Amino acid sequence: MTSPIMIIPAIDLMRGKCVRLVQGRKDSVVVYSDDPPAMAEKWVQAGAWRLHLIDLDGAFMGNPQNMGMVQKIRRAIPTSVEIEVGGGIRTKTSVTDYLNIGVNYVILGTGAFEDKDFLQSELREHESAIIVGLDARNGLVASHGWTVTEEITAVSFAQELQRMGVKTIIYTDILRDGMLTGPNLTALRDIAQSVDMNIIASGGIHTLEDILKIKSLGLPRVTGIITGKALYEGTLNIGEAIRLLNDPPYDEQE
Repeated sequence: MTSPIMIIPAIDLMRGKCVRLVQGRKDSVVVYSDDPPAMAEKWVQAGAWRLHLIDLDGAFMGNPQNMGMVQKIRRAIPTSVEIEVGGGIRTKTSVTDYLNIGVNYVILGTGAFEDKDFLQSELREHESAIIVGLDARNGLVASHGWTVTEEITAVSFAQELQRMGVKTIIYTDILRDGMLTGPNLTALRDIAQSVDMNIIASGGIHTLEDILKIKSLGLPRVTGIITGKALYEGTLNIGEAIRLLNDPPYDEQE
């Protein structure tokens, strides 16, 4: 029997609005809401108990730009609902500031890739609260808001992160992100079978069938699935996805 898998709605923030990009491109912005806290409440009322927030402005600029909006979202939803935040978090101060406003998990991306000392330091101080975002394009790591493709493979970097003590990674296939073309199951399987860490899958989710495909892989280390555009476009119903995965926390609340 495989472990339960969380469905984690994504809220991407740009200039204080809830948006989605296609493959991370700044010129592909679609605004879904001028009120991100209300959107967060919507997903929580539908059953979500963790939200995935990305500060897109921060990712492109290299430091947090929407922390105030993240704080408003934190205040708008129950404290029992977890929040993970990423985008431009490359300093100890940024990590501390987010944790101080009630964020549960901080996602390090470029900061983790470029500065291993920084990652090691944050793992020592906040181990359980640190998640590393592993973003890949054609099997290679991408950084700096997905604008730079590095020379190291995603599998090699994941193995390096495990050796450093990282407990959870978010694996995103960039070419599938925002495309509604289905997840890259082969790449997800390769990552999951190469490391012994919790893996949250992201990119390409379109329908319940995609959720089923990930579940059917039978990968015990895949603990979560992030979905954004499918929810906003209405091709995926979060309540149905939760029931499909029979996530225990939801059963306990009902």
